[in-house]
Amino acid sequence: MPLYINNEHLQKEIEYPSRYQSANLFKSVVVVFVTLLLFLLLFTPFGVYEPEHKMNYFFICALHAFSPALLLFIYFSVLNHFRKKKKQFYNWSLLKEYLNIGAFLILAGLASFLMRDLIYNNANNWSLRYLWEEIRNCFIAGIFFYFFLRVVSFYFQSHQGSPFVVQFQPLKIQADQKVIPSILFINTQVKQDDFSLNIDDLLFVKADGNYIELTKLINGKIETELKRISLTQFETQISAYPHFFRSHRTYLVNMFKVEKVTGNSQGYLLSFTDTSEKIPVSRKQIDNFNSCYQELRQQYTA
Repeated sequence: MPLYINNEHLQKEIEYPSRYQSANLFKSVVVVFVTLLLFLLLFTPFGVYEPEHKMNYFFICALHAFSPALLLFIYFSVLNHFRKKKKQFYNWSLLKEYLNIGAFLILAGLASFLMRDLIYNNANNWSLRYLWEEIRNCFIAGIFFYFFLRVVSFYFQSHQGSPFVVQFQPLKIQADQKVIPSILFINTQVKQDDFSLNIDDLLFVKADGNYIELTKLINGKIETELKRISLTQFETQISAYPHFFRSHRTYLVNMFKVEKVTGNSQGYLLSFTDTSEKIPVSRKQIDNFNSCYQELRQQYTA
C-alpha cells in the first residue's frame, strides 16, 4: 500500500501555537522538565551500566530532563525573536512545526552526547556509536512526548470552553438566493451624515467611540470610511441581514467575507481577502459564532 501524505494539509497556514509564544514558553519548559524527570525516574527507559555513573541516578535524570528543557527555551526564544523581527506573527504550518521539532531533537541529542563525560566513566564516550545512540534515543523519546503532550493539551483546551471550528469553509451566497436588497440607506444622528451602503462590499466594521470605521473590498481594493454613528446603532439598522455578526465588543463582521478562522477555545481570529488585518472573536462570543456559522452554512449550502 503506497504511503500518502497530504501536502496541502501540512503546508496550510495556521496560527502560531501559543505554547511557543514568549508569554507561555516558560510554562511549556516547566511542563517538559517535570514530565521528562518523572518518566526517567519511574521507567528507566535506557539502561546504563551503573558502575559507570559519576553521580546519583536522580541527578543524572535531572540533567537529562533539564538539558532539553533549557534547549527548548533557547531554541524558541531565538525563533520568536526572528519571527517578531520579520513580523511573521501568523505565518506557521504543521510542516514548519515538525521541521522545528526535528531540529530541536537533533540539538537535544547532541547535548546529551556532550554531557556523557560529565555523567559516565567510559573510554568510548566520544565514539560515533554513542553519538548515534543519543540522537536516536532523543528522537524516540521526543516524538513520543511531543504527541503525548499535544493530546494532553488538546484534552484540557477542549474542556476550557467551546469546541473549535475544526474545518471552516468560507460561506458563499448564490445570486438566486438573495432576497434582501444589497443597497442600504443608513440613518445617523445628524441628517447630513446619512449615507448609502452596498452591504455586499462590506468586510467588517470597527467601533471608534461614536464613530464606526467601515472596511470594504471594492474592485479588488481595500477601502476604509469613517461614519458618525455608533456600532450598536449601525447593527440595529442592518438587523435584517443575518450574516452580519457582532464578533467582539468593537467589531461587526460579514460572515460571507470570512476566508479563514484560526484560534482555539480562548478566542478566534478571522481573516479576510486582500487584507492582513485579523478580527477577533471574543471568548464569550465563540458559541454564538459557531451557531451563526452553522445556521448560515445550512441555509446557503444546502
